[in-house]
Amino acid sequence: MTKHFETELAAIKRQILDLGAMTEDRLNKAVTAVCESRRDLAEQIIATDYEIDDLEVEIEEDCLKIIALHQPVAIDLRFLVVTIKINNDLERIADEAVNIAQRVQAIAGKQATGFYYDYAPMGKKVKSMVQKSLNAFVQKDAEAAKAVLFADDEIDMLRGEIYDILKGTGDTGNIMDTEYLLNMFLISRHLERIADHATNIAEEVIYMVEGEIVRHAHGNILSKKE
Repeated sequence: MTKHFETELAAIKRQILDLGAMTEDRLNKAVTAVCESRRDLAEQIIATDYEIDDLEVEIEEDCLKIIALHQPVAIDLRFLVVTIKINNDLERIADEAVNIAQRVQAIAGKQATGFYYDYAPMGKKVKSMVQKSLNAFVQKDAEAAKAVLFADDEIDMLRGEIYDILKGTGDTGNIMDTEYLLNMFLISRHLERIADHATNIAEEVIYMVEGEIVRHAHGNILSKKE
């Protein structure tokens, strides 16, 4: 491995870590905006989304240049391929944070008759999944990545719980209530999708470390763990 190649790989690592930190910041603000009905935070998330988009494009272009110029193999090639995929997942997480922010703007200061749901626990779990998947990537820890896969089921259950609560709320006949409830449910869908992207990152970490593609094989992983 040439010194120039090592320098370029190190630069890519710094870029993807910067993108991860920016994405986590947007997610943290989105969850806070939901829990505290913070329109100001929602506006910040939407206004700075271009920063995530710009860095995502830059990282992908740099990875492709390295692959074309140096033709890496084995672990180095897997690292670059995985980085491109994780790069995309982080950008999509940030997009979901923007979607949440837009829902907050729509419902800030409003409340539907007979409905309340505390998004703090679900938000905390989703944030933890994203953080753990990124830590697994940095530490090249396949076992930590596998733990993220199993946490996704709990998020799915919470989303189902919110849906059941909304169904039980009933039809008040108030169009404002209907809009509020729809936006509240969509927030759960956006959080669920963020958890899915965290799962994607974890799957790519496993591939990077072990060379094994585990998409669609969570059941097999769980069976091995047991």
